[in-house]
Parts: sequence; structure tokens; C-alpha cells
Amino acid sequence: MSVAETCRNVKSASIKLSASTAEEKNNALLHVADALLKHKEEIFSANLRDLERSRAEKLSFPLLKRLKFDESKLNEVIDGIHSLVKLDDPVGRTLMSTEMDKGLELYKVTCPIGVIGIIFESRPDALVQISALCLKSGNGVLLKGGSEAMETNRVLSRLIISASEAAGTPKGWCSLLETRSDINELLKQDKYVDLIIPRGSNEFVRYIMNNTNISVMGHADGICHCYVDSSADIAMALRIAVDSKTQYAAVCNAMETLLVHESAAMDFLPRLKQAADQKGVELLGSGKTLQIIPAAPVGEDDWATEYLDYKLSIKIVGSLDEAIDHINTYGSGHSDAIVTSDRANAARFMSLVDSADVMWNCSTRFSDGYKYGLGAEVGISTGKLHARGPVGLEGLVIYKYKLIGNGQIVADYAEKKSTFTHRNFDSDCPI
Repeated sequence: MSVAETCRNVKSASIKLSASTAEEKNNALLHVADALLKHKEEIFSANLRDLERSRAEKLSFPLLKRLKFDESKLNEVIDGIHSLVKLDDPVGRTLMSTEMDKGLELYKVTCPIGVIGIIFESRPDALVQISALCLKSGNGVLLKGGSEAMETNRVLSRLIISASEAAGTPKGWCSLLETRSDINELLKQDKYVDLIIPRGSNEFVRYIMNNTNISVMGHADGICHCYVDSSADIAMALRIAVDSKTQYAAVCNAMETLLVHESAAMDFLPRLKQAADQKGVELLGSGKTLQIIPAAPVGEDDWATEYLDYKLSIKIVGSLDEAIDHINTYGSGHSDAIVTSDRANAARFMSLVDSADVMWNCSTRFSDGYKYGLGAEVGISTGKLHARGPVGLEGLVIYKYKLIGNGQIVADYAEKKSTFTHRNFDSDCPI
């Protein structure tokens, strides 16, 4: 079957899926969770083959770490599915009710986007999260994972599709694309595909944006910062910095640059160096940093580099505003944190840092759909249209206007026989 035919089938199924009830979608999600658990050894075996092949091909450490799908990852995605089931249905919510005239009522109601094409690297767990979110939000989905996860993705997608369809989900709502040429064909399907979400390198995301008429949502690099302010609690700052960098270094919300106020540097940096050595983190520093702790010299390009590894750039700054300016100059608009005891400084940082997620006295690793209670995520958007930050259920629905009348025609209003009231009222759409 061609990519165009596949997209057409998913589009047809998505229309039927959009009318599914919350109970029907939740039942399908529970069937998916059961199927994944029942066939976990098949999943692990496929993942082992992917890992062995990828190691032989000398894939980088970050990709290998993302590729691994073990018992822990399985438990995470199953927990994510169960959390999705507990969430309210995002479809059919009334956002606005307006009486245009007596007996003429306008409702703004949430609905699925339609068909979403998602292109991602390495992480098989992302395939589960994405498909589960699309099912809950009533969207058809086209999945294109990286070739390094080919075996795992095949098993996961087969289990998800068969389990959901056995539970009554419209046949064809989800499909897996596998080849690089499939991506180029997918980008041509603006007749059937409503949104593309690419997850990959900056160059890859820009390629997608420049080669399709389909709307694109997502982010490229995750160049995240933590700023240790002059009034920071040093012990707290150390815990937050270590967690932001090392809790999971190969993800987009891990800290890549640490900014330290000059008045805190002498106390903080030696402690950070000791912690970094224990965790195996390579440090790169600017001139002032090198006067306090041993580190490799940092280059200008490093400030704009997403390492996705145990590597950290450090800069000493003279003020809060200098830290904000650095983040807005070199950051990617993803996730940035301040550690401070000064509420006014925290407020200024969170107002002026132009990022989707800003944090005060906590780790950048919290910027995640599952941790936010959004029911996992399809990705993190650094754009400013429709959805921003971790994109969960709310980011996968749009809205339509429903106007309910009783024989009204525009001519009566144009001829002043009738007049608009435009009165807002609180009521759910009755249909």
C-alpha cells in the first residue's frame, strides 16, 4: 500500500474515531496496556535485536540510551496509559457559550485535530505514548520511528493496533511508516494529514518545515539552562543542578548550560565539580570559571549545543539580567530554571526568559507531559501557536463552532428586523 493510500485510510478512520465516546476510547487504552504487558518478552526480544545492531553500527551513547526499552520503560508507559484513562475526555468540552439572539445559540466546542503524523528518533516508549495520546484525543496517527528502533516499533505498533481495534476502535486509525522515503511522501499528503510533529535534530525539524504544506508543531534543540542566583541556597542549587544534568542526560529537558552568579561561584562551583566527578560529567567553563575549578575551555559554539550527554558548559555572570540575556540569546525556548531565595528575582526571571517552561527552585527535568499530569506527551513545542510546552491531550484537540438556531436568517438582521444580543451564558453545548 502506498503512503498516500495509508494516509487516506487513516483519515477515514479518524473521522469515525472522532465520534467515539470516552468509555470506548478508555476501554481500548486498557486493552492496549494489557496487550503490552502480556507480550512484554516479545517486545524485549525485539528491542535487544535493535540494541545489538545499533551497537554494531556504533550509534552514539545518547541514542543507545534512548533506544533501550526494558521493564522500567514498559512500566512507565503502562502507568502513562492508566493515567490517561483517568483523565477527562478532552473532546466535546464547551469552551464558550453565546446567545447571538433569542433561540440562536453559539457554542465553541473542542474536537480532534484529525490526522497527526509524528516523526521521532530512537525512543520506542515515545511510540506508545504518542499512539495512546492520539487514541484518547480521537486523532488518527501516522508513526515514523527511527530505523534504529525498527524491530521494537514493529512489535509495539502491531500490539497497539490489534488490541485497540479488537476493542472496537475504527480499523486503520493508526499506521506505522518505516522507510526514509516514506517521510518525503508523508510530507506531500496535506489533503489527508492535518499536523506533523517532528522530534529530532534542529536540521531535521527545519527540513520538515521547509518541505511541506502541512502545519508543523514541535521543537528542535533542547538547550536548557539552570541559573544559580546570588541568594540561592547552595545545597538546594547543587541538588537541582545535578538532577537537571544527570537524572537522564540524553533527553531534551536535561540542562546543557549552568549559569552562576559571581557572588555564589566560589562557594558553589567547587561543590559542583566534586559532584560532577562522581557522576562522570565533563565540565567546560568560561574564563572566570577556570579560575575557580579545573575544566576544559568552553567554545562559543558550546553555548548553542545540545550535548544530550554527560557534558556541561558553565558560565559565571555578573547579574540576573546577564543570565536572562544569555538564555534568550543561546537557548532554544525549551526549559530554563532559576535557583534563588529572592522572589522578585524569580518573578523577573520567569517573566523575561522567553521559554515554554520556566522553573523556580526545581529541576528542568520536570518539563514533561507525564510529570505535569497531562497524560504523557507527543513532544514539547517551543512555538507560540496552538500549543506550547509539553503537548499532551489539550494540545491534540482544536475546536469548532456549533450554531443552533430556529429558522433565523441573516436578511432579518441586515434589514434590522432582528438584532443581536451577544450575551454570554454558562451552558454546555446540548449536541
